[in-house]
Amino acid sequence: MKPGIFEEVPWSDSITAYDKENFTIYMRILDFCADEASIEEMAERILGIDPVLEPVRARKAVRSHIDRANWMVTTGYKELFAS
Repeated sequence: MKPGIFEEVPWSDSITAYDKENFTIYMRILDFCADEASIEEMAERILGIDPVLEPVRARKAVRSHIDRANWMVTTGYKELFAS
């Protein structure tokens, strides 16, 4: 796994330090989802997890990042623009 990337995204009802540090990862995840990329492809190319060697870990990590990326674009973004 790439340095600084967690297997499970820390969850909060507010934007976290992890969210700020990995915002680009979230956007890449959403782009790959829009292009209908596989979980395996996202695990390998974005998170640096070999899905052949660690299929459960790869799926769990990608799912966690997809969930948080979706939260960021539906709810979390509001904090970015709050004054």
